Amino acid sequence: MKRFAVALSCIALGGPIPALPGGSSLSAPPPARAFGFAPDTIPQTIVNQVCTNCHNDRRLLGNMSLERFEVEMAHLEAETAEKMIRKLRAGMMPPPGIRRPPPEDLLELAGTLEARVDAVAADRPDPGVRSFQRLNRAEYERSIRALLELEIDASAYLPNETISAGFDNIADVQNLSATLLEGYLTAASEISRLALGDPTVTPSETEYEVSRYAEQRQHVPGTPIGTRGGISVVHNFTADGDYIFRLAFQHESTGNFFGQTTPFDEQVELSVDGERRALIDIDRWMHRQDPDGVQVETQPIHVTAGAHRVSAAFIKRFDGPIEDLVSPHEWSLADKKIGYSHGITVVAHLRDLTIRGPFGVSGVSETPTRARVLTCRPETGDEAAERRCAREIVERLAAQAYRRPVDAADIDPLLALYDAGAAEDGFEDGFEDSFEIGVRTALQGILASPDFIFRFEEPPAGAAGVGTEGPYRIAPLDVASRLAFFLWGMPPDEALIEAARTGGLDDDGGVATQVRRMLAHPNAEGLATRFAAQWLRLQDLDNVHPDALRFPDFYEQLARDMRRETELLFEHIVREDRSFFELLSADYTFVNERLARHYGISGVAGTHFRRVDYPDDIRRGVLAHGSILTSTSHANRTSPVLRGKWIMEVLFGTPPPPPPPDVPDLEAIDEAEEGRFLTVRERLEMHRASPACRSCHRVIDPLGLALENFDVTGAYRIKDQGRTVDPSGDLYDGTPLAGPADLRTALLSRRESLARTFTENLMAYALGRRVEYFDMPTVRRITRRAEAEGYRMSAFILGVAESPAFLMSRGGAIVEQGDEAGSRSEDGNRGIHPGTNRGTSTNRGM
Repeated sequence: MKRFAVALSCIALGGPIPALPGGSSLSAPPPARAFGFAPDTIPQTIVNQVCTNCHNDRRLLGNMSLERFEVEMAHLEAETAEKMIRKLRAGMMPPPGIRRPPPEDLLELAGTLEARVDAVAADRPDPGVRSFQRLNRAEYERSIRALLELEIDASAYLPNETISAGFDNIADVQNLSATLLEGYLTAASEISRLALGDPTVTPSETEYEVSRYAEQRQHVPGTPIGTRGGISVVHNFTADGDYIFRLAFQHESTGNFFGQTTPFDEQVELSVDGERRALIDIDRWMHRQDPDGVQVETQPIHVTAGAHRVSAAFIKRFDGPIEDLVSPHEWSLADKKIGYSHGITVVAHLRDLTIRGPFGVSGVSETPTRARVLTCRPETGDEAAERRCAREIVERLAAQAYRRPVDAADIDPLLALYDAGAAEDGFEDGFEDSFEIGVRTALQGILASPDFIFRFEEPPAGAAGVGTEGPYRIAPLDVASRLAFFLWGMPPDEALIEAARTGGLDDDGGVATQVRRMLAHPNAEGLATRFAAQWLRLQDLDNVHPDALRFPDFYEQLARDMRRETELLFEHIVREDRSFFELLSADYTFVNERLARHYGISGVAGTHFRRVDYPDDIRRGVLAHGSILTSTSHANRTSPVLRGKWIMEVLFGTPPPPPPPDVPDLEAIDEAEEGRFLTVRERLEMHRASPACRSCHRVIDPLGLALENFDVTGAYRIKDQGRTVDPSGDLYDGTPLAGPADLRTALLSRRESLARTFTENLMAYALGRRVEYFDMPTVRRITRRAEAEGYRMSAFILGVAESPAFLMSRGGAIVEQGDEAGSRSEDGNRGIHPGTNRGTSTNRGM
């Protein structure tokens, strides 16, 4: 139900503000105890005399009526009660403009509702249920890396993931389609060939793009020393042979070559594993030579099979800033919308690198991945020995890929694939034999198997609750997979599988032991790069490209540094087991020289990140990180609405209702008035003059305006459009805000709400399903435990990992039955069941 969340529109509907029973007007706040609530009836009286003014049978604001809601029977309407609790704990109800009961009375109402719901949940816990999950892009890449020590780009095979509840691993929106299944099959075929090599491969080409927002005056990591710009990638070569490398360069819409006014001609070095393999001369007239654009090709270059670092970069011939028509910069931007006429760049920029081949294949060299797969190698021609070796290889790979021990039912079909492959003839040059073809075919079968692609969780035989609606504990091997993908974002290691097999995950103590071991492992960085990055919506940073004329000090490498800063802060707090609230209050951060210079922090040199203390109290925590400030801005201005909305949704879990239809955004308001440009605050005040907008903006805007001293790029400023920035405002509960420090203090005063929202997100990511109203008693139990332990990160993580929702499932079928491609048939063959698309789209708003 979308009930209390929409109640913010209560005073936006026009007409007089409702009066309390007895004729008391709501327009002027009375003394705190003017409500006259009897102490023993405060919760029910608040509902009857305050909440029902908007939530009644006639008005039904938020599609909810509380006229018959009984606090003492809240467990019978738990979903409604949970919505009330969320708003009360966040201090967002009653909405602004409504006379508010004393804070302690509102908290008493919330506490009473929680007590009623939690008491019943303790007697009848509901761990929920979910369908199977499939490996999403990130998990697929990490699984291939763990299995084969092979780096691949899953986006080359699989479509974009559906985001739900902020995450890309929510099971019931992981829809299946013919395109997706074809992508998994194509990936299995190509990856098996990349792993072992294929001397019969036909030439193909792979293109690597360089963003036009990327700076190309400085050295790019991975390229040889003494070069500037360009690109460096790790490319998997399928066979030993000749490859052609094509380089394309940025050019203007007219075809003119960027950098044509440089006083010297350029050279590009093409290197493989740091060794120069070609040096290409380019000049300013290249656009006249190639009708398809500014591009050149190398002569065929011989490269052996396997992963090699390929770099294409310009020979560096200058250092320091170069004067252009905007200002001297230490970076460059090839922007066709601005172009050379505005002087954004005067140096050549690489646009993309294309690798085509192989030609003249001469064999397949040994590689680390081949060594990892071919752990035994019998004499050629001994078919019995070859098959024994193949069984050994297949059993090991299948057990690791399937994340469980395997038996004959798993291995026999794979050996049949081996036999089919091995039956093919060897090749006349002798560099591939039937044994390798067979192993490669079996590996392809493993990678195409549903047991690899999907994470099935079948009820363990004889478990209590199986076959009924009662809860049961899931199998230890399934617990191991849940833990690994939760904490590492990848499959379980041998130690975790062994713990599952030997009873080490049968109780909470064993689970806690493994969690602590895994948090100390380097793979735990997945909590930062996977969970935290999605919870904090760092991916939105890719969608904002600040206007180069208004914000000329922003480019792609800086954006990457901003994202990395936030990931490193979260990772540090987890590894050091510090308080969750340091995410908002930390007086330190992690920067390299580039980001430190952007923030105005001195004494930092080099490209590596290190911890530094802030020199003043302007910046604290993630609310001062460029990743958050830029991703909640527009290209040409800040957005207090997006920043306030981010705080409400991400930190408090209370998204505002969508804007009314036909309401113009800020771009429809003239920037100029009375001979000067309006500030964002002035334009926002004009926008919310409409009664239809005012009620929601009174809640959202003060949160975002408190951060108005940070511009689109996260740099600190004191003026906007030549006028002093005014970050002041009043929070929805009347708390005055004068800037970022007051905002942090106000947010941290609502620790209960912040901790619960964090726990909800952590649970949703760990479980692979949305957190429902019946999960909230568990959320509260975890936050109470965390409070007792100083809100340390380990308390939240262990609380989730030891919760019934994580370790148990509701009785009934996990894999749905039926005749469709998603059922598991009676003969035991697993298929695929299409989920229901309940994903969410991103509406950036104003």
